[in-house]
Amino acid sequence: MGSNRAFHEAPLPLFTPAPDPAGDEALLSRAGLTAGAGRVPSYLADHRARLRERFMQGGAGAMPDYELLELVLFRAIPRQDVKPLARRLMDGFGDFNRVLSAPPARLAEIAGVGPAVIQELKIVEAAAQRLARARVMHRPVLTSWDALLDYCHTAMAHRDIEQFRVLYLDRKNVLIADEEQARGTVDHVPVYPREIMRRALELTASALILVHNHPSGDPTPSEADISMTARIVTAGEVMGIAVHDHLIIGKSRELSFRSEGLL
Repeated sequence: MGSNRAFHEAPLPLFTPAPDPAGDEALLSRAGLTAGAGRVPSYLADHRARLRERFMQGGAGAMPDYELLELVLFRAIPRQDVKPLARRLMDGFGDFNRVLSAPPARLAEIAGVGPAVIQELKIVEAAAQRLARARVMHRPVLTSWDALLDYCHTAMAHRDIEQFRVLYLDRKNVLIADEEQARGTVDHVPVYPREIMRRALELTASALILVHNHPSGDPTPSEADISMTARIVTAGEVMGIAVHDHLIIGKSRELSFRSEGLL
């Protein structure tokens, strides 16, 4: 029977060597583990079980940001105490949303963050954006306006560079396409009205909603924002395409050109 052992599944290795000692496994010693340990210490297993139970019973609203972040990190770092890393990420970026949306290069600057952690965070971010987008695509924007704002904030509020998106609507104001038109710097993004109108004609869109973010967090429009919007409105009038609104997304609030009388 001893020969059958070769067909048994080998225990999951504690960690795989990585060139960067400050990566995903750098907190090994903090958990009191050694390379020969093959089991999660009971105090860590109990802590993880309690957090998971609280999440299942009360949802995300019952947990502070750092504990929700711990739940995500459990998958990337299966046999360590991830609470110190969750705290460092929160201290470095401010809140759960900013951690998820932080650029990989900036995440990698945090001690203990390696490829596995970055990948897990980016998977969760992508899932959140896809879920928020699904709630607004192919639906009339007037009846899903709050969901549309939620999606814009999820996708853009915490970016560290400006991003310009165009939401294309059909004759019934149903959202038929959501496309990134350009990315720029921390305070500027190049926008080309001709390209926006060309794409609108390809989609047979009847109206547009313009959206861009202000990485500073303040959604107050600049003179450049106002003049650029005016150029797009003028181009749309020539093509028979209406610009319903221009939304500027800040860190915690948005500004509507139409609500502010700027459109």
